Amino acid sequence: MRKLLIPLGIIVGFFIILAIIFAPKYNQFVNLEEEVNQKEAQIETQLQRRGDLIPNLVNTVQGYASHEEEIFTDIADARSRLSGAGNVEEMAEANNEMTSALSRLLAISENYPDLQASEQFTGLRDELAGAENRIAVARQDYNTAVQEFNRNTRTFPGNMVAGMFGFSEKPYFEADETSRDVPEVEFNTDQDEE
Repeated sequence: MRKLLIPLGIIVGFFIILAIIFAPKYNQFVNLEEEVNQKEAQIETQLQRRGDLIPNLVNTVQGYASHEEEIFTDIADARSRLSGAGNVEEMAEANNEMTSALSRLLAISENYPDLQASEQFTGLRDELAGAENRIAVARQDYNTAVQEFNRNTRTFPGNMVAGMFGFSEKPYFEADETSRDVPEVEFNTDQDEE
């Protein structure tokens, strides 16, 4: 009987040691994953906030530059893709499209001095700039949380816990290569000739 208790005690002791090592790490993963999810929700909130400004901005610009139909269509398409994004990668891609379209819209607006002088337009432009800053902060916070989560999934003993319980690395919210290019803007001079 004694011979059976010694190996059984060793096995029980081994499992207790594993639990002491892995239980806190598992709880850390749960907490880190929740933090990543919360930061992702912050990005979504800030993107929605900016999205709510866009129709007013477009309508204001449209009143002065109604013949710039392509940019209005691009903004509507980007806004639609952004609202339909199902994950961080899709959200980042749609956000890049929206940022590019908005940059072109603001560049086009510079060709219309009456629009630039409009209090409604300048107020919306300032609100949009504030929204862009909040999005940048939310992206940075999210990426910091993802960095911590991913670091834990790759280091020992976190990599073992992550593998055992299905925790996998999270994607960063990154700008794509094309968003680094300055958009080209062509002004329609047909209206100037009329």
